[in-house]
Amino acid sequence: MADPQWRVPDVRVALVGVAIVFAWLWVGVSLYRVQVVESGVWTEYGAEQRVRSREIPAPRGTIYDRSGQAIAMSVAATDVVANPSEISDPGSVAQVLAPLLGVDQSTLEAKLSGDARYAMLARRIDRVDALEIEKLMDELDIRGVYFRDQPARIYPSQNFASQVVGFVQADTLVGLEGLERLYNEELAGTPGYQTDERDPYGNPILQGDSEIVPAIPGVDIRTTLDPGIQIAAQEALALAVEESSATAGWAVVLDVATGDVLAMATAPTFDLNDRTDVDRETFRNRVVTDQFEPGSTLKVLTIAAAIEEGVVTPDTEFTLPATLEIARKEYSDVGRKDERVMSVRDIVAKSSNVGTITVQQLLGNEKHWEYLNKIGLGRRTTSHIPGEVSGLLHPVKDWCDSVCGPSTGIGYRVNVTLLQMAAVFATIGNDGVWIEPHIIDEEIFPDGTRTTFQPIERPVFSQETARTMRALLAGVVEGGTGRRAAVEGYRVGGKTGTTQKYLEAEGGYSETAVVASFIGIAPIDNPRIVVAVVLDSPSGERIEGDRAVNLSYGGVSAAPVFAAIVKAAMHGLGVPPG
Repeated sequence: MADPQWRVPDVRVALVGVAIVFAWLWVGVSLYRVQVVESGVWTEYGAEQRVRSREIPAPRGTIYDRSGQAIAMSVAATDVVANPSEISDPGSVAQVLAPLLGVDQSTLEAKLSGDARYAMLARRIDRVDALEIEKLMDELDIRGVYFRDQPARIYPSQNFASQVVGFVQADTLVGLEGLERLYNEELAGTPGYQTDERDPYGNPILQGDSEIVPAIPGVDIRTTLDPGIQIAAQEALALAVEESSATAGWAVVLDVATGDVLAMATAPTFDLNDRTDVDRETFRNRVVTDQFEPGSTLKVLTIAAAIEEGVVTPDTEFTLPATLEIARKEYSDVGRKDERVMSVRDIVAKSSNVGTITVQQLLGNEKHWEYLNKIGLGRRTTSHIPGEVSGLLHPVKDWCDSVCGPSTGIGYRVNVTLLQMAAVFATIGNDGVWIEPHIIDEEIFPDGTRTTFQPIERPVFSQETARTMRALLAGVVEGGTGRRAAVEGYRVGGKTGTTQKYLEAEGGYSETAVVASFIGIAPIDNPRIVVAVVLDSPSGERIEGDRAVNLSYGGVSAAPVFAAIVKAAMHGLGVPPG
């Protein structure tokens, strides 16, 4: 029987059959690879094409003053963005948009030109304005311009406690200065997210998966700042800085009984909503960042320690020479050139350097340092006020046996912040008990719960010593160096301070620049507040009656600022004259 002969058509059929078999095998293997071996990879790839996820920003917490008025808050705003690749006529679009967005037309046209797919045109414009612009884009059939809702941070009171409140970065709302920075984590909250499935054109897939995890709003913060007292402090400081040509001025007002910071001001200040061209130095909260030698205001602690230890009484008298020389360093009193008998009461009222040093030598360095340390010098008063530094108090073991004690007794060799010194006087006003100064009253959480700040307290002096010191401080205003601190209708007490300014760059004291200060208590018989004021390098003169007075002295330039703030505070707090 003859072998069958393969015809050409048969061969073709066979080859096609073989090709089909191999093709199906290839398809099967590919399906197995895609659906089994690489299923996870392709599932993820598909999800990337379909599933869109976007962050839901958390509303940033609001900062309030003590009356409940918002001083930092978030509002609805809109970013205007563009896809330049969709814009056919950048010049015409820029001509329409530039005046609406308040930007330069040529700059805007450059952003809208080219093949880029994204350009930021304007950040966080008012939501109402954005809706009007969006409506106009639709009417003019302009494509490629988009509107994205974003929260914006605003400060309704503009320059109210600017250095205290601080501010955020415009695009991220991350705190950069002040309370906005210190409490950024609490204020920021926790962002949420929304996930859904969309087609290649961005339209939602009706049967697709969708998930929304809501954002958790930030914590609201209520401060202790009193709006009336804060504004009064800012205005009084601004006037004093202008009159005295001072480099800057700063002030703080403490509630004696609670440690609440009722006002904390620095001049010059700035508008938190517009920081264009503001010198970074202006952002500094000098009440807690700037250290200085307190001079005569620290004499009250020297005298108080000596009275507490029984070394002297207000009526103890000393025969004081015109000058006192210790280890070739000569100390003297301003305006006194002869020997004089002075009581401790006189020493405080007249701010006698020689008298204070005489008392300090009786007290001794060990006891003197003990009270300086107990009242908190050389360390921060609190961790709840942004930017605070610790100052400087040398360990007593490093004190020399000659001039270290005397110089410290009259306010040199010690670096302090104004907040630390205000706390010293508040201790005297609070019957000898030191209370931690604080600017946060409470935190209010999204669920409505609240936590109230609990300040640290510690006794420093006896009630009797504190009351004795208040009487001595009243004498400073009523017949001593602080007469310009008097407030009509109220009995007040305090202490002047004038120290030569130490210049770091020159490694020595300036012959002309001084730090002028006044710190006092009001009312002195029933203390409610402490007001502390510093002017940096005041100069010039003021005419009083028929004579000119030197503004470089704390009793001349800083004391009237104290009086102005006290007057406003007494009225604001409802303290009747008497």
